[in-house]
Amino acid sequence: MPVEDVLLWNCRGDLLRKTSDGCTSLAWRAADGTCWMAHNEDGDPYLRGRCRVVDVRPDGAPGFVSFYYPGSLPGHTFAGNRAGLAQTINNVRLRQRQAGVPRMLLARAVLDCRTLDEALALLQTLPRAGGFHHTLGWAADGRLVSVEASPAQCSVQAIGKGYAHANHLIHPDGPPQVVSDSSASRQRQAEHLMDAWHGTATGADLVKVLLDTHGELPILRCDPQDPDEENTLATALFALRAGSLTLAIHDRSPHALTTLTLCGDADAAA
Repeated sequence: MPVEDVLLWNCRGDLLRKTSDGCTSLAWRAADGTCWMAHNEDGDPYLRGRCRVVDVRPDGAPGFVSFYYPGSLPGHTFAGNRAGLAQTINNVRLRQRQAGVPRMLLARAVLDCRTLDEALALLQTLPRAGGFHHTLGWAADGRLVSVEASPAQCSVQAIGKGYAHANHLIHPDGPPQVVSDSSASRQRQAEHLMDAWHGTATGADLVKVLLDTHGELPILRCDPQDPDEENTLATALFALRAGSLTLAIHDRSPHALTTLTLCGDADAAA
């Protein structure tokens, strides 16, 4: 394809308010010190079974593993790098646009960062053309953060115990946006289910929330008539523990298809 067309495809979220990119992200800090990040990757139903998991090893960077859409830069879905940095991305539908770095390029650039502070500085200082929500975690010190990066501002909130985020901004004083019925429903249901944990949960509990099918607009999205034209393509569970980072990938099942150790000791991460 012409490089101009490829560039425009990777700028689609900066140019269009409505794209078939959904997602729900969760984060949880367990009593034993393990930090969990979980994510439903929701996209065009046609792409179910047509995506890949890629292992990218560029020169001069830690390298990373990412869920990959055909024709799109890896990194705007769920990914973890070998420096112990995990990232999940949620689409947000903003009314504001401006000249700046396309959001998918920013999400990809985060994966070259060696520390969480480096990633936050990148998102806060570079001009942003569009908007994403980034859930970031760093295995080295167990920090979890929620970042709502928009053209107007980059809002960063530390995650204490638990957190859920769908496809709209929820930090205070955010810029104008469009909130779909599905996004609002998934946000409410995820928060409701996590509230029922009363402070105790494991990674399996996070996956259970992401596989929830209750309601007309459930968290697990399998309806071919979904109003946002999105279905769940994969579910990811990151475990950040004692400097190690592992990624388990699920396909609409509580049982993982595969588990990858991205950094640290494999036995400690098991």
